[in-house]
Amino acid sequence: VLGHLADRVAGRLRAKDRAGRTVTVRIRFASMRSITRSRTGPDPVATNLTLTEIAVALVRQGLADWPDEHQISLLAISVSKLVDQPAVQLDLLGPNTDSTRWAVDHSLDAVRKRFGRAAVGYAGVALSAMAGVPDEFRELAEHEL
Repeated sequence: VLGHLADRVAGRLRAKDRAGRTVTVRIRFASMRSITRSRTGPDPVATNLTLTEIAVALVRQGLADWPDEHQISLLAISVSKLVDQPAVQLDLLGPNTDSTRWAVDHSLDAVRKRFGRAAVGYAGVALSAMAGVPDEFRELAEHEL
């Protein structure tokens, strides 16, 4: 579910040539208790896998803080502290993980623009039974950046 949410959020960021330094997850439990966890990093984020990895870590932290809660009724991801990011600066001294992910995600965006959203995606998201969210709910949740 987090992979699907991250895919949607990161895609909207890249469509506007934006990235953000703060990732926030919101968790609502079946008991209606809501918690948020956030992380601000030194570098802006706009790639699917990086956003997913951060969100998973934040959700794990939130679940560890509330071990008596066993059911989740809502998960949400948001990105803030936005900056313009039409390209990614290559790191000459280290691995180019961010630039590689950025290039792959932009390729996915181009294929989706031409052939539709269902044409291509990360296997963990595209093949998941949880990937489908009705368009009406998605439109209510999405806001312009």
